Amino acid sequence: MNSPVLKVLREDWADPAIALPAYETHGAAGADLRANLRPEDRLQGFTLYPMQRAILPTGLRVEIPEGFEMQIRPRSGLALKHGIGLPNTPGTIDSDYRGPLGVLLINFGHEPYTIQHGERIAQAVIAPVIQARYQIVEGLSDTARGAGGFGSTGKG
Repeated sequence: MNSPVLKVLREDWADPAIALPAYETHGAAGADLRANLRPEDRLQGFTLYPMQRAILPTGLRVEIPEGFEMQIRPRSGLALKHGIGLPNTPGTIDSDYRGPLGVLLINFGHEPYTIQHGERIAQAVIAPVIQARYQIVEGLSDTARGAGGFGSTGKG
């Protein structure tokens, strides 16, 4: 299977010692993204207070091949242990975006959490994209579910 190649550019200020996104295991779907904090934040880290949102820098810019997207997803360990998540899960990085790759984090926990320079903060999943066409019609086909919305197919 041919894997898409993502071109990566480090920001001028970024610490080159911070690893590029990487898959931690052979079967991993997501490549871990690391915080590459600005020089003035590297020693003390970045503290995220309860219910605070912030964009954490990765120090990278990426070129995603046309026909793909990068989905930014939370790390389950940070969510379970500290309540750190992403408020827009999954975040989408489109193939035509060339700006800084930041990770929007939120602290759903009850305690402040300090993100250290180089810490794994999210994961990136590369997925194919199909752009659909939208067409106005006179009616839609019938199904067993019909117009049943949220919760209409059973409890929970």
